[in-house]
Amino acid sequence: MGGTSGWKRLCPVVGWSFRRLLRSMWTLFIAVPPAARGSAEDSTLHVPAGARPPRNGEIMPDTPAQVYAIQGRTERDYSDCQAALAHVPARMTTLSHVGGEDDLIARARDADALVDVFSPITRGVMSALEGLKTVVRTGVGYDVIDVPAATELGVIVVNIPDLWVREVANHALALLLAWNRKILTLDRQVRAGVWAGGVPGGAGSLHGETVGIAGLGNIGSAFARRVAALETTVIACDPYVDDRHFAALGVERVSLERLAERSDYVSVHTLLNTETRHLIGEKFFARMKPTALLINTSRGPVVDERALIRALQERRLAGAALDVWEDEPIARDNPLLAMDNVVATPHAAYFSTAAVAAIPRRCGEEIARVLKGQRPLNVVNPEVYSTGAVRRAR
Repeated sequence: MGGTSGWKRLCPVVGWSFRRLLRSMWTLFIAVPPAARGSAEDSTLHVPAGARPPRNGEIMPDTPAQVYAIQGRTERDYSDCQAALAHVPARMTTLSHVGGEDDLIARARDADALVDVFSPITRGVMSALEGLKTVVRTGVGYDVIDVPAATELGVIVVNIPDLWVREVANHALALLLAWNRKILTLDRQVRAGVWAGGVPGGAGSLHGETVGIAGLGNIGSAFARRVAALETTVIACDPYVDDRHFAALGVERVSLERLAERSDYVSVHTLLNTETRHLIGEKFFARMKPTALLINTSRGPVVDERALIRALQERRLAGAALDVWEDEPIARDNPLLAMDNVVATPHAAYFSTAAVAAIPRRCGEEIARVLKGQRPLNVVNPEVYSTGAVRRAR
């Protein structure tokens, strides 16, 4: 039983060669990359290998895949993501305080997958991370990812589009109602000892008024169902949604220009891309009623903030209720914060305890599919498969 053939028979993992065994031992116990060892800012979660032969058509790595979760403004617990990767196998590392493109490249050099909140995932990042197979965005929007570059480079982009649909729709409705009923003003008055007994500046009746929706995707549709229950007339503009969906919701299709002209309330629910950046700008505000309200819970740059400030200052628009801003966090000297007719929240529309808790698991499940050679449930760039350039699992 001499030579390597004897060792092959003794190796407990079916199909591994002696050379693969040595390489795996070197990787796991000696040459673990610095980014995976953990530090004050990087936390490594090792997912057990669960050694088994690959199933038919499944691509299994010789060594654990490297998954990096880039933390956002608040630290998130990714242990459920680790659990979802338990059978891949994979080693997961969380990255805090990522300084920029070069810092990300240096700390995630061996990445097979990235989980991203708001860090820009550029062509440069994806080119430098030669083993990168997928980028998973923790929410609906993916404007921080260079999707065309990802497609060209064979990187699968994934989002989680259904996770907080209800939360954002509810928040948009809450902003509308808070502004309409002057809740913040009344609250301040009561706390100051003022008992006026009415609503300062008056309030619309809502029923019979017109609510316009820019973007009738999942969130826009959920918002439409909510405002329709208030006995409003609901109109919407979305060139990418078919007439059957409009009809099913009982929503009238209109152009963007007519949306501006007819609406008493405009709620923005579009993705941010080159087509929608500053979609709501000077021309749109010029068509709006001076009594109308603008609500934005999508992305800040969809609205031209300078044009909005001018419209409010010149009384061409009655008010705004905003959860998102062109620059976040918003500067304390932003003129919008000094206006009594603006309701402001800190990009919190997505939040509910249950939705946030589900993020790590959902991201882990999608990454596991990619690393096992399967197609994720929510692919942003499906054309990456038709190009034949998808980066293969190791």
